[in-house]
Amino acid sequence: MKMRAGYSIFLLILSLTVCNAGKLSNSFYKNTCPQVEKIVRAIIQIHTRNNSSLGAQLIRMQFHDCFVRGCDASVLLDTVNNSKAEKEAMPNQSLGGFDVIDDIKATIERVCPKVVSCADILALAARDAISAPFKKSMWSVQLGRRDGRVSLATEINGNLPSPFANFTSLVQLFKGKGLNVNDLVVLSGAHTLGDSRCGAFSRRLYNFTSKGDADPSLDPTYAKILRKQCPNPASPAITVEMDPGSSLSFDNHYYDILLQKKGLFVSDAALLTDKNSNKIVTRLQRSRSLFFTAFAKSMKKMAAIGVLTGNAGEIRQNCRVVNPGKN
Repeated sequence: MKMRAGYSIFLLILSLTVCNAGKLSNSFYKNTCPQVEKIVRAIIQIHTRNNSSLGAQLIRMQFHDCFVRGCDASVLLDTVNNSKAEKEAMPNQSLGGFDVIDDIKATIERVCPKVVSCADILALAARDAISAPFKKSMWSVQLGRRDGRVSLATEINGNLPSPFANFTSLVQLFKGKGLNVNDLVVLSGAHTLGDSRCGAFSRRLYNFTSKGDADPSLDPTYAKILRKQCPNPASPAITVEMDPGSSLSFDNHYYDILLQKKGLFVSDAALLTDKNSNKIVTRLQRSRSLFFTAFAKSMKKMAAIGVLTGNAGEIRQNCRVVNPGKN
């Protein structure tokens, strides 16, 4: 009976472990690497002192990772042989912050080897880079992701939102990722940070309908300013603030400029073409605290897209390369 009872308890524990294996958790590393969040936060604080655009870089990197193959850190992998990795695709060639992720990973490996995934590190680093100026975490990050072993530049097209996309295309893309119209408008608010190369919007300035015209949905005065900054043809060396005057501050100012018809991309202006989406823009423009709350909720959903958990994937020892053999 004692053996039978002990065996039953073992089976119960095993079944609970299996049931929880596929879930993300706020306390995933409580026993295996309790220092992980403290380590990430400390390193991010050091890097943000020298790089004021780090928040924009890492939040963009996380978006680009999660929308392709899910949040599995595939965007961090380097190209192997002739198979170009995601980071080699045109939309990803302007990503930055890989060195920061490398720094965090190397530090964590010294403290908790083979335990913390690169996917979780990216999620924490993006959150902490945005949060650094506020001296507090702007949203909670659930952990337990594992890393993918595949990264293909050919999978970028059709998975990342295009700056040229109309509202219908954006909604369909987000829906395919498990995100709704509210998430689309809220997560677009990340455009309050960072800048863009002229090529991503120059058509709106010089040849919107292939007749040498400007996009009528773009404020004419703002279009004139942009033409002075971005000569035609567009130079890849020139960049422009996505949220003029507020590109280093995480706030709801993006919705101000959107309603002023100064959204930089076609995809920005598209948010005003739908009645429901327009209402959401107006609500978020009126309240910074509402935007922060909504952004936290949508980030939680976005950061759970297609995650690998349990025994899927691996825990990479180097975020740039898959482990030799199976983990």
